[in-house]
Amino acid sequence: MTLSRQRGFVTPEPNEDWRAIAARVLPAEPTDAAIEKLRSWNLHLLARNPPGEFTGSDVLFVEPPLEGTGGALPGLDGVPGDD
Repeated sequence: MTLSRQRGFVTPEPNEDWRAIAARVLPAEPTDAAIEKLRSWNLHLLARNPPGEFTGSDVLFVEPPLEGTGGALPGLDGVPGDD
């Protein structure tokens, strides 16, 4: 079985905030632009209360969704029972 490439991610280090994570994972980007990219790829972290705070078990994607995946899981095309 060949495994497919998975979307890159990290978990936050203790006391890291958006700025620290942006500097760690996108060091070549201007900080504010890197933060905006990270936030757009991690909307699940902005939906919590308070928004944007991290826990040690969070998954932060460090790249956009992979091309050709459509963001859906195989067999889940939105039609129940149509697998």
